[in-house]
Amino acid sequence: MKKLLAAMTIAAIAASAGVAQAKDWKQIRFGVDASYAPFESKAPDGKLVGFDIDLGNEICNRLKAKCVWVENDFDGMIPGLKAKKFDGVLSSMTITPEREKQIAFSKPLFDTPTALVAKKGSGLQPTPEALKGKSVGVEQGTIQETYAKTNWEAKGVKVVPYQNQDQVYQDLLSGRLDAALQDKVQADIGFLKTPRGANFQQAGNSIPSGAAAIGLRKEDADLKADIDKAIDGMMKDGTYNKIEKKYFDFDVAPKS
Repeated sequence: MKKLLAAMTIAAIAASAGVAQAKDWKQIRFGVDASYAPFESKAPDGKLVGFDIDLGNEICNRLKAKCVWVENDFDGMIPGLKAKKFDGVLSSMTITPEREKQIAFSKPLFDTPTALVAKKGSGLQPTPEALKGKSVGVEQGTIQETYAKTNWEAKGVKVVPYQNQDQVYQDLLSGRLDAALQDKVQADIGFLKTPRGANFQQAGNSIPSGAAAIGLRKEDADLKADIDKAIDGMMKDGTYNKIEKKYFDFDVAPKS
């Protein structure tokens, strides 16, 4: 009898501990690099704005959770997520096999290609032959950095990483860079269609990138399930399309 009571006591303690450890997602903290308009940037008043921000706030609204945005350099997003600095990465993060080894992803949010930007009349193309001896700026930790280093660096192209996209454009404008490689939509709306991008253009054809999603810890399967359900709802009831039209006159929804 004593052994049975002891076993029951241990089981009860374990059960109560399990309940205490269950995560209550009344607050969801999203890591964001606010240098990537129109997906995420800061308004003049310091408020975070952009397509990702609106999507995140809508997801939190559907989950009846408070959205908290934590600013972070992009190359530190996955380490920050693993260290529980935030609960998800909602910052134009593309799904890749390398990243999937470390973290989980929500259902895709959008799918946009990559583009090279250079001065008008430069004649540059997104090829190692055209860029040999040239300096190309990329944001650290992005798929564009990986692409440029994998395909161009060994063939004589100088790939220069920066902490954020604003720094890339600053050096492109000053002439310290010959070109910049980043998301096509970001380049178009966040740079080329602004006054500072007046003397620049997309150089050559776009490069396929893949879908972007919310990065999540693998152990937070309950949060992933909730977020996926919210994304499905947004897609089906037209809310996603309504948010999309605030920023784009074309469709960026994932292809599948």
